[in-house]
Amino acid sequence: MPPEGFAAALRDLMVERNLSVRALARQVPIDAGQLSRVRNGRRPPSINLARRCDEIFGTGEVLVTAAAQQADADTVAMAPLPYGPGTSLSVESSACAAAGGDGAGVGQEVEVAARESARFAQFVEASNVGPHTLEQFAEDITRIVTVYPNCAVYPLFVGLRELRDRAFGLIEGRQYPNQTRELYLVTGTICGVLSNASFDLGHLPAARTQARTAFLCAEMAGHNALRAWIRGTQALIAYWDDRPAEAVDLARDGYSYPPENGTAAVRLASIEARACAQLGRRSQAEDALRRAQTERDHVTHPDAPGGMMAFPQAKQDYSASTTWLWLGASADLVQAAEHAERAVSGYETDPVENRRMGEWSLAHLDVAASRLAAKDLDGAGEGIHAVLLAAGQRRIASVSRRLDQLAATLDEPTYRGSRAAREIRHRIAVHTRRRPRPALTCGVSP
Repeated sequence: MPPEGFAAALRDLMVERNLSVRALARQVPIDAGQLSRVRNGRRPPSINLARRCDEIFGTGEVLVTAAAQQADADTVAMAPLPYGPGTSLSVESSACAAAGGDGAGVGQEVEVAARESARFAQFVEASNVGPHTLEQFAEDITRIVTVYPNCAVYPLFVGLRELRDRAFGLIEGRQYPNQTRELYLVTGTICGVLSNASFDLGHLPAARTQARTAFLCAEMAGHNALRAWIRGTQALIAYWDDRPAEAVDLARDGYSYPPENGTAAVRLASIEARACAQLGRRSQAEDALRRAQTERDHVTHPDAPGGMMAFPQAKQDYSASTTWLWLGASADLVQAAEHAERAVSGYETDPVENRRMGEWSLAHLDVAASRLAAKDLDGAGEGIHAVLLAAGQRRIASVSRRLDQLAATLDEPTYRGSRAAREIRHRIAVHTRRRPRPALTCGVSP
C-alpha cells in the first residue's frame, strides 16, 4: 500500500464522522501532534493505533490491514540485499571488497546498511509523548490532588480513571527512556490517588489493588517519595481494615525508601503509631510518635504535587490523638484531647473552601471520643453534631465508620437511659443509613 493509504483512509473516516484530531486523540488516547503526523502521512502508523482506531470507528480491521500493508511495503523497500547464491555482487566486486576496494556491489551494500540504520533511528526517535504531554499530566494531577480533600470523591474518581487510561495508553507506545520513567511516575501517582479514592468510597479490596499497581509504577519510575507514600496508603488501608499488624509492617517497610522531598516519612511514622497503639504496643507507639516529629523536623522541601498527598501538621496532630485514644489510660485521654483540639484548630486556619473536610471531621470525632471517655456527653454531642452538618458535603467511609463506633459506645449501658445519647445515636443512624458497627476497645478507639 502506498504511504498515503492508511493516512487517506483515516482522514476519510474522520471527515465522515466529523471528528477532529484532538477529539480522536483523546479517545485513543495519543498525543494530538503525533496523531496529526500519522494522519498527514508524515509518520507511519503503529498496529496498536490502527486497531484502536478501528474500534473507535467500528471498521472491523480496515485500518489494521492498511497499516500492515504499509509496513510490509516499507519493509520490502528497505530490505537488505541477499547473500550467497544469486547475489548481485560480482566476483570482481567481492574481490574488491576483500581488498578494501569500492566496487559497485559494495557501494550498494553500504547504502542499504545506511538505510537500515536510518530506519532504526526513525524508530528510536519516534515518541508518542509530545513536548507538552507530561506538563499537562502534571497540571492535571496537581489540580486534582489540590481540590481532592474538600470535594465530592466520586466525580474526582471518574476524572482520575480517565486520566489513568490516557497514561496507560501512552506507556504502551514508544517514547524515550526518560519519558517512560516520567509516565510511570504519572501513572503511579494517579493509581495512588485512585487507591485513596477507592478507600474513601468504602471499597477496600479495590483500594488495595490500585495501591499495588501504584507501587509497581513507583518502582519502575525509581521514585522513593512515591514508594513511601504508597506504602503509607497500603498501611492506612490495612489499619482501617482491622489488620494493625500488617499496617505496622507496611509502614516500616516504607522507611526503606527515604523520600526525595516532602512528608511521606512523617505519614509513615504517624500511621505506625496508630497501628502499634491498637495492638497495645505502648513503647513502640510512643517511639513512632517521636519518629514522626523527628521526620517533620527534617523536611526541607515541600511535597510534590502536594495537596492531599501532603501530610500537614494538623494531620500529624490528629494521628497522635488517635494513638493516645487507643492507648486509653487517663493521662493518654488528656493527651488525645489536646492533640485533637490542636488538629481541629489547625484545619480551621484554612478557608472553608480549602479545608480538608474529611480529616477535620475525624479530628472533631476524636475530640468527641475523648469527651465521651470523660463522661462529657454534651461536649461529645457538639462535636458529633458539627461533623454531621459537614458530612453531607463530602461523605467518606472512614468518617461514617468512626460515627458508627461512637454510636455503638452511646448504646452501652452507661448511656442507654440518656435521652441525649439516644438522639445523637439516631442522628448518626440517619446519616450512615445502616446499623452501627460494634464499638472498638474502650468504646472510643478509632
